[in-house]
Amino acid sequence: MSSGAPAAEAHEHTHADVSGGWLRAAVFGAMDGLVTNTALVAGVGGGGASARAIVLSGVASLVAGAISMALGEYTSVRTQNEQLDLEVEKERRELERNPGGELAELVQMLRVRGVDADLAEQVAVQLHRDPDTALRLHVVAELGLNPADKPSPRTAAVSSFLTFATGAVIPLLPYLLGFSLLWAALLCGGLGLAAAGALSSRFTPRPWWYAAGRQLLFGAVAAGVTYAIGVAIGVGVT
Repeated sequence: MSSGAPAAEAHEHTHADVSGGWLRAAVFGAMDGLVTNTALVAGVGGGGASARAIVLSGVASLVAGAISMALGEYTSVRTQNEQLDLEVEKERRELERNPGGELAELVQMLRVRGVDADLAEQVAVQLHRDPDTALRLHVVAELGLNPADKPSPRTAAVSSFLTFATGAVIPLLPYLLGFSLLWAALLCGGLGLAAAGALSSRFTPRPWWYAAGRQLLFGAVAAGVTYAIGVAIGVGVT
């Protein structure tokens, strides 16, 4: 029996889905909804508007913003995917027209990554025996994107719609519940921003308090600016 170190065994492990299209859209939607309506409530409330006007403005902003976010996310992700498809077809034609040059290019890419010259050539030749494998390797190496892992435009649209609407309704809760207090609405918006930031930190190496404080700061700046503008316009109108 060998007394050496035990042989390493391969084992399965998982990673978070970083290309599915939902996470970025969800985080962006939630933060945008919170900041937009917290700032809107601050501005309209600072201008002296009635509780009914604040609710009407906030609901209109929620509906319009959620639809706009969903359409924007769908269009941007769809455009990105179509551009990737175009580049994949361009690379496919290049492999068919100039296989020798593409083989040399793959050899060079392997050498840059630390593979010895002879081994790089052997590996490149073997990989180029399968056109689909060769195409995928060239696309990933040159574009940094895997054609098999394209984000879903529908997923991005639905995620942004739902999270924007959820974030936008939070600053309106006191008014919807019958409490016509501007400070309560701003407090709800601030708590929502801090909570959303803390939740987003689960997908990043940042500590929860850093992410929460950052989003709270962003929201406070936006609300402060719009409140000041609302007060100035309200005074000017009166």
